[in-house]
Amino acid sequence: MGRQDGSGRQVSDDDVDDSSATVLHVDLDAFFVSVELLSHPEFVDQPVIVGHRGGRSVVTAANYIARRYGVNSAMPMVLALRQCPNAIVLEPHMGLYRDFSTRVMRIFDDVTPLVERLGIDEAFLDVAGATNLFGSPAVIGELIRARVFAETGLVCSVGAASTKFVAKLASGLAKPDGLLVVPAEATIEFLHPLPVTDLWGVGAATEQALTRLGLKVIGDIAHTPLAVLQKSLGEASGHKLFELSWGRDPRSVTLEREEKSVGHEVTFEHDVTDVDRLRSELLRQCDLVAARLRRSGLVGRRVALKLRYTDFSTVTRSRTLAEPTNVGRRIYEEAVASFDLLAVSGVRVRLIGVRAEQLGTASGSVGLWDPDEDWRGAELAVDTVTKRFGAGTVRPASHFTPDEK
Repeated sequence: MGRQDGSGRQVSDDDVDDSSATVLHVDLDAFFVSVELLSHPEFVDQPVIVGHRGGRSVVTAANYIARRYGVNSAMPMVLALRQCPNAIVLEPHMGLYRDFSTRVMRIFDDVTPLVERLGIDEAFLDVAGATNLFGSPAVIGELIRARVFAETGLVCSVGAASTKFVAKLASGLAKPDGLLVVPAEATIEFLHPLPVTDLWGVGAATEQALTRLGLKVIGDIAHTPLAVLQKSLGEASGHKLFELSWGRDPRSVTLEREEKSVGHEVTFEHDVTDVDRLRSELLRQCDLVAARLRRSGLVGRRVALKLRYTDFSTVTRSRTLAEPTNVGRRIYEEAVASFDLLAVSGVRVRLIGVRAEQLGTASGSVGLWDPDEDWRGAELAVDTVTKRFGAGTVRPASHFTPDEK
């Protein structure tokens, strides 16, 4: 959502009216690299990559200096060092990252009980009830940034807005080391010049559909008739993007649930480089995850993708849905959006997996937007056939081998 190398950074003036911006999104900047640099301060002003130096290794993380050379997560290490030959490569330490994450989350909990953790390095906070104790949302944002730095040595960026969607956009634009407040009355002015790819849920396929309509910025979507969007994107997706383009996001900050997940993964007998084969396997796993969720009467709000490469380095990426789901196609769309950001031709993958996380009961879970409605009926029909005739009776065409087609 933000500019990956920190270009286009935006921060707020001291006199901004933040009274309506009570939802904060706090994101630790270049988290893995920043933790490593605490032990290597001599490299702070140099391009730094976290990962293994092996010939088949991939980049786990890169600091902003390295990103300006075009280095990104999951890029083959050989290519990263070709683009940035002077980069310092540091080995990853996942246990250390978890320890620092715990310390940062405790700071959030000190400010408000309404903390929604999104992963190891980011969270939403509802600070409406904390303003009497700590001050305005902007003051609270700066307090959090100061405490995180003083107590851990890490730097974070904060977005403050009246909705979760806009707050997350704002924190990305504030990177690195910034605070950006978007008052409710300034939401449209803030949103409409941004590219359509900044909208939640716009992956490669949706971007292509929007491009065919000539829509490049969020304001273009907002001023396109809803019927046109729905015809091109589907009823649910078109409605969702139209609502978001006008800054309408009804989701509240939700408390962290007991950590539960439903997932599938496979370790290949031989490493796989074929991106299409990996996507097909991902679709199969998403269907299995969704079927398990439906059997248990559950839905998931977050979809996590896991890739392990030939050097045993592992990358995970997660996406939080606007509404929880137990529909395989929706889970796949979120998982493949993460996959497409990581997929690099020729990279050898030994394991791929997907998980549905932040689980809740299916009853009453569908909210304002139901992006799953077009697929839900079809998958329920497959459940009925499967129950009667057994698993594998009905499968997507992409699941068949060439001999079966």
